[in-house]
Amino acid sequence: ARMGRTLVELFYDVISPYTWLGFEVLCRYQHIWNIDLRFRPAYLAGIMNQTGNKPPGMLPKRGEYLTKDIKRMAEYYRVPLHVPADALQHIMGTSSLAAMRFITAIDMTNPQYLEPLSRAFWMRFWSQHEDITQPENILAVAQQAGVSAELSQKALEMISSPTVKDQLKKTTAEAIKYGAFGMPAVVAHCDGKPHFFFGSDRLELLGSVIGEKWLGPVPS
Repeated sequence: ARMGRTLVELFYDVISPYTWLGFEVLCRYQHIWNIDLRFRPAYLAGIMNQTGNKPPGMLPKRGEYLTKDIKRMAEYYRVPLHVPADALQHIMGTSSLAAMRFITAIDMTNPQYLEPLSRAFWMRFWSQHEDITQPENILAVAQQAGVSAELSQKALEMISSPTVKDQLKKTTAEAIKYGAFGMPAVVAHCDGKPHFFFGSDRLELLGSVIGEKWLGPVPS
């Protein structure tokens, strides 16, 4: 982090709707709070497997509630997230591995595109309910985010390389080391130690811990 600024890391996977909410709020606060926001693409399924966590929607009552909850949160956070009727199938039937490897490849080569690229993946999957697993769709997302065809093609070729696979595994392991069992996983580095927060509804608490004022999810 730059002098006097708090490093805040966001470990994320574009398959997670709640993470999109937290991502957008942190993007708004990166210009208001004295923080250096660092995007850390990781693999949610890997975190779930390695910590023995189960998708919360698998409990039917909770699944019913989550659908309503995400809808309310999206309105309150002003994020264009539209939950499909079959939200659980929408997530369970999709692997985000290729997308997260692609985002990792961009992070390693052209990190300035991370914010618009990640947003474009969420938009495609959670706003338009379109595929994010096929190479041509991944390239379409990158184009939407303003990444040149040349850079996108290069990143796409990198997703099968050991370098990118290992980097994604490493970031995922790092999230778990900080205490992650799901996403979003937010880690603030202050007082010489990491402070881990889970969920998009804990950003108020994050502010309190790092000594910053919370101005609601849409600070104007």
